[in-house]
Amino acid sequence: MTMIPHLRHMLARLRQDRSGLAAVEFALSAPVILGMFLAGAELTNYALTKMRMSQIALHVADNASRIGTNSLLTSPQISEAQINDLLIGANLQAGTLSLSTRGRVIISSLEPDPANSGKYRIHWQRCYGGKNWTSSYGVQGAVNMAAMGPTGQQVTAPAGGGVMFVEVAYDYQPLISARFVPSTLIKDIAAMTVRDDRDYNGNGNTGVYNNEGVTASTC
Repeated sequence: MTMIPHLRHMLARLRQDRSGLAAVEFALSAPVILGMFLAGAELTNYALTKMRMSQIALHVADNASRIGTNSLLTSPQISEAQINDLLIGANLQAGTLSLSTRGRVIISSLEPDPANSGKYRIHWQRCYGGKNWTSSYGVQGAVNMAAMGPTGQQVTAPAGGGVMFVEVAYDYQPLISARFVPSTLIKDIAAMTVRDDRDYNGNGNTGVYNNEGVTASTC
């Protein structure tokens, strides 16, 4: 019987003891806090990668609209070597993202279709990157097009001119888990009107010259 008061006293002390409460609360909340931290880190990295892909698409389109060999006798001519340099530059801009292996850059020259008034064609198209990806909006040789691009963002080419339409597709490499991001496939587009009165003929009416004899970055 003498043990009962002692047991009661011990139970009373246990009820009043709060020394382990913080440890218990931490153990219960740690998985939630850790999950939020990891999700935040993944989403931040995803947003930065998506922004860099968007910048690459914009820079490639802008540079493609400017490049060309100037001459006093002819309009500026675009060459395969210049396009190759442009695409290599996009990979350098991507840095450690390994655009050459996990991505694909597609440049299309949208021009008025000479055989269909008020319509457009993709005169030439060049690609870079190891990802297996085909243009979502048309391939080289497409004619009689009303416009190019996704609904609500379609573009057309000015009379006698052209538009450099760029698509970028990239396989995102998660830091932690793909469950935290909307999709592991990042896609972006950009388009720029050609800045000058470019020579759109090219060798054999291909739209691009290759006097250097380099290997074209065909799709």
